[in-house]
Amino acid sequence: MLVFVLNAGSSSVKYQLMNPVIKKVFASGLCERIGIDGILKHEYGDGKKLVMNIPMPSHKEAIEAILTTLTSGEGKVIDSINDIEAIGHRTVHGGEEFASSVLITPEVIDAMKRLSPLAPLHNPANITGIEICQKLMPGKPNVGVFDTAFHQTMPDYAYMYALPYDQYVKHGIRKYGFHGTSHYFVSNEARAMLEKKHNTRIIVCHLGNGSSVSAVFDGKCIDTSMGLTPVQGLMMGTRVGDIGAGAIQFMMKQEDITIDDALDIMNKKSGILGISGKSSDLREVLDGMNQGDDRCRLAVDMVAYKIKSYVGSYVAALNGIDALCFTGGIGENASLIREKVCAGLDAMGIVMDPTKNNVRSSEARDISTNASPARIFVIPTQEEYVIANDTFNIVSGGSRRK
Repeated sequence: MLVFVLNAGSSSVKYQLMNPVIKKVFASGLCERIGIDGILKHEYGDGKKLVMNIPMPSHKEAIEAILTTLTSGEGKVIDSINDIEAIGHRTVHGGEEFASSVLITPEVIDAMKRLSPLAPLHNPANITGIEICQKLMPGKPNVGVFDTAFHQTMPDYAYMYALPYDQYVKHGIRKYGFHGTSHYFVSNEARAMLEKKHNTRIIVCHLGNGSSVSAVFDGKCIDTSMGLTPVQGLMMGTRVGDIGAGAIQFMMKQEDITIDDALDIMNKKSGILGISGKSSDLREVLDGMNQGDDRCRLAVDMVAYKIKSYVGSYVAALNGIDALCFTGGIGENASLIREKVCAGLDAMGIVMDPTKNNVRSSEARDISTNASPARIFVIPTQEEYVIANDTFNIVSGGSRRK
């Protein structure tokens, strides 16, 4: 089955065309600067790449450009959009209504719209992508794969905030978590790599421009670092992560700004960018640190320390650990961050092999010492595969993700 995987953001669209049964990717790419001018980056075949400037005043033109590129011209990989059998959508916030991926129906779209206040930057864009695909490819099944679904197994004492209980009842204010498809994929890969098959205790560090950590017991999430929105948890590219509410109030008073201004600062001007003053890209900050920039050094130390603090708390929550996993752009490539996170965790049974850690590879690998009680894995995430596979299983009537 050919599945078209779509991730519609506010001003960009990522896509992949793949057969999840044989795990073959035919094409992938990105449309960006939607509503400004429009750039389509298309990869196909054996690493062939195209970059095209195409007017994209809206998501409709962007998705039309993707489908045209897939079916004609130099980047062609299929004869017709009729070859696409289903569309799988990355859908961000499913609240408490969706604990698994679902076939898109009018009722599902209505529920996503009701949940949009919980993800105002993501859900409306996801809905737009779904509705455009329904118009451009009528009759094709669409499936929603929710970022929050994997975390719905958290116990109430882990996901609740200690606000008045009626804030949860009336408004659904609680921890939901994100990056669920990545945490699901990586934790399952880790279970397969472990000799221990049951009662597995796994911590997944999904580290990129957006980052989160999850504690997974026997394949089920019991806690995660992101909260009601993706701003909670780790220090990220531009997000502040955990912060005391009093600090927000104090900043607002001192700067004479509104809550919307404060949220803009915490989401877009904080994190690695805010501390380093250089970039939200950790690679550039690491370069700055190596050149003696102390603010870059501080940003790197803060990133690693925050991850380590979550790892330690989740070892406690899991009553031990069988595997610590790193994934995402930073998790897979930044050996120094992995080294700093694992330093001093020997007492928890987490012992890294420095030589293995410094080997670059695109394959899943174990970077712990042979004597380490817990394994340390670097596992490239495959979120698009999870979306495509869930779509295939739902459309074909096969067993759902477990």
